[in-house]
Amino acid sequence: MLVKDVMNSPVLTVEVGTSLEEAYWLMLKHNIRHIPVTAQGRLVGMITDRDIRLATSPLSAKGARPTHTPVGEAMSQPVVTGHPLDPVEEAARVMRERKIGALPVLEEERIVGIVTGIDLLDALLRLTGVGKPSGRLEVTLPDRPGELARLCAELASRNINIHSLLSYPLNPTQVNSVVRVSTPEVRKLAQELRQQGFSVQWPPELPSKGL
Repeated sequence: MLVKDVMNSPVLTVEVGTSLEEAYWLMLKHNIRHIPVTAQGRLVGMITDRDIRLATSPLSAKGARPTHTPVGEAMSQPVVTGHPLDPVEEAARVMRERKIGALPVLEEERIVGIVTGIDLLDALLRLTGVGKPSGRLEVTLPDRPGELARLCAELASRNINIHSLLSYPLNPTQVNSVVRVSTPEVRKLAQELRQQGFSVQWPPELPSKGL
């Protein structure tokens, strides 16, 4: 999945001379928290609701600025940007490392979109396939060639379709694979996989009933 698949477009922007008050009301009207700032069509900064609150607060280091102050005096710059063909995980990594809530998307120096944290959460939901009727398996596999193929082959042999599959390192020798499958009857499936030697973490194995 690429940034172009999840970004919001077209993008609301303001010019550097727009007042803080006007930018604030635009955010309220459109239910957004970040607006790219442009000068003659070129991206020069970002203004957020937090920037406006800090700029107009009497507790600010510079004192409260008048609400007619241009956004150019309170915006964040330089701006971290992305490209439409960036993978969504790269956008997420950049936003996490820079601790920013939105990423303007540029193509040939034109603003063509913007990605927010909510957009990345939506992308995660799509990647995990939770929008389709499905069941969830989580299986710990040895981190070596062929193990994931073995799991997929085992599911295919039972005529189980895979809606999505995500893996992440558990430790230096193991990975966890989270699989969305085409059946909600995952407890029975999990038990069958355990009988074939797979280490299934979810759904958990039910405790045996005592005599």
